[in-house]
Amino acid sequence: MPATALLARTPLPTAGSTLKIDCMLAYELDGDCEFLFMIHPAEHPLQTLVDEQLRLKPPVPHRILVDAHSGNRVLRLRAGAGTLRLDYRAQVQRRADDDCSDAPELPVSELPDEVLRYLLPTRYCESDLLGAVARRTFGAVPLGHQRVREICRWVHQNIEYRIGSTDATTTARDVFVQRAGVCRDFAHLSIALCRALNIPARLVSGYARFDEPPPDFHAVFEAYLGGRWVLFDPTQMVAVDQLVRVAHGLDAKDIAFATIYGPARMTAMSPEVEGVSASPTQRSR
Repeated sequence: MPATALLARTPLPTAGSTLKIDCMLAYELDGDCEFLFMIHPAEHPLQTLVDEQLRLKPPVPHRILVDAHSGNRVLRLRAGAGTLRLDYRAQVQRRADDDCSDAPELPVSELPDEVLRYLLPTRYCESDLLGAVARRTFGAVPLGHQRVREICRWVHQNIEYRIGSTDATTTARDVFVQRAGVCRDFAHLSIALCRALNIPARLVSGYARFDEPPPDFHAVFEAYLGGRWVLFDPTQMVAVDQLVRVAHGLDAKDIAFATIYGPARMTAMSPEVEGVSASPTQRSR
């Protein structure tokens, strides 16, 4: 694939909004490095890529891999010592989701085979260690969408959003104990509490527009309710209908925006998104 690529696709003729992405990442490399980036909008029924452009400086060879199961798109490239800068721009049409406020929980016996893995404890979501807490706190809450909303409300009210309070090793249990974190920590804790109650849940990353903190990739989560995946944001920082989805996975280890093999360090980043147009029928939850 050439170092500058432009793709044009036909947008979906559905209600929603068009969002413009402008993402810049810069690195210093002390030697040869292999990079895997998840910065491209995923292939997903609720969003359509209208156009996109990727510029690399220097113009190193690269290719984009698409996971057939998840729709996650991975940019793979190799670069030598020196500097590397990525500039990625795109327009995405985001369709408003359906109302899921009455979506029920499903018994484990009725879950599809491919969903069962999202019930298991994982590296960052130790649902097996939070079972007693989840049952004590949410056991009496009506099942379904209302119970997941209550989990989000509890996390939002009991966990302080504090930049710099956690790092790449922080788990859901750590966040529960220290009562502080950032968006991925809010999502990890919510996922762990859901899984502890036999509600499948998974992490979702994406582009979102918010005033504070400074521009960054956003993390939310999905719960499997009523036979479909439903988005929730326990930080309450963005309307989920305005999230441009990039990737989903069991937890953060599956969807890091950059995985680097080699001696590289980030020097700058600016993943920004802004609205282009919006339909009056667009809803937020």
